[in-house]
Amino acid sequence: MQTELCKRLGIEFPIFAFTHCRDVVAAVSNSGGLGVLGAVGFSVEELEAELQWIDEHVGDNPYGVDIVIPGKYEGMEETDLDKLQALLAAQVPQEHRDFASRVLDEHGVPPLPEGEKAKELLGWTQLTAGPQVETALKHKKVKLIANALGTPPAEVIKEIQDAGLLVGALCGSAYQALKHKEAGCDFIIAQGTEGGGHTGDVGSMVLWPEVIDAVAPLPVLAAGGIGSGRQMAAALAMGAQGVWSGSLWLTVAESACPPEQIQDLLDAQTRDTVRSRSWTGKPCRMLKNDWTKAWDDPDTPAPLGMPLQWMVTADAVHRVHRYASKAQGVAFNPVGQIVGRMNDVRPVRQVIQQLVEEYIDAYEHLQSLMPDV
Repeated sequence: MQTELCKRLGIEFPIFAFTHCRDVVAAVSNSGGLGVLGAVGFSVEELEAELQWIDEHVGDNPYGVDIVIPGKYEGMEETDLDKLQALLAAQVPQEHRDFASRVLDEHGVPPLPEGEKAKELLGWTQLTAGPQVETALKHKKVKLIANALGTPPAEVIKEIQDAGLLVGALCGSAYQALKHKEAGCDFIIAQGTEGGGHTGDVGSMVLWPEVIDAVAPLPVLAAGGIGSGRQMAAALAMGAQGVWSGSLWLTVAESACPPEQIQDLLDAQTRDTVRSRSWTGKPCRMLKNDWTKAWDDPDTPAPLGMPLQWMVTADAVHRVHRYASKAQGVAFNPVGQIVGRMNDVRPVRQVIQQLVEEYIDAYEHLQSLMPDV
């Protein structure tokens, strides 16, 4: 299981775990994989605090950081953050804000306390994600940075590589993968439509070999529906150098997800997800619920583009997080189709152990099918 990418990063298993929870990052890196912290929801100050904590809890083990700089977004030509926020805010129709608030009101989700305000512009732009990169580069145990949407800007790629780190990007097609390669990325993450969060519409079994062949010999990590060692064995058999997983870590013992959210994930079946633009403005796989249904109704406002839609829904996200026990019917629950197999709560180390054991079983099964020589 020691792929070349594993050797470059100094990890035991080709298991990369995307998560917004620092405890999961540390647990994965301490169990032989590589935890990757999603930075999009953090301010620079918050991210610095998270990374300092991880540094103190991973020993000598490496970890990564995931940022979001979309290839295209509203206002991407603007170079001043304050002007960008004003420009974007002026483009958000009040009708959308009123509709989002009304959906939550109808489901009994209280408004935020007076004086408490949600962040309407997260790290969905280069102006906001750039400082996150600078923060990550100050931490020596951070060994890679991945961009979740689009090809990272040339100056960002150079900044990361000049600091001695690897930089990669997710893709949902061979066309996008080639754009990443041409830009100079060190590795590609090919995510099939089964995956949670922002994802394309091509299935993993078709996408993985297509991307691997297109960008060879550049390392490719397989993503989208990874939940077992058998799937990991399939990915490596196709030529991937590891697996990039996310949904699997939402229900581990170390997860910081609210208990109500974890229970919804445990109860969900494979077909309970939908790709929806209703939260971020780009197609994102999540649990379907009354919120996704409301925005899908032809008589309601159409979701705006990124990052405008988030400026509409930021208040809703904050209210759902604060009042989780009352809000799961309209909550933002990004997760992949593997949710149908996420049926219990286990420690990270146990999940990784099972992945490795299942991988070995699959490998030995294939060996058993070979004719005796």
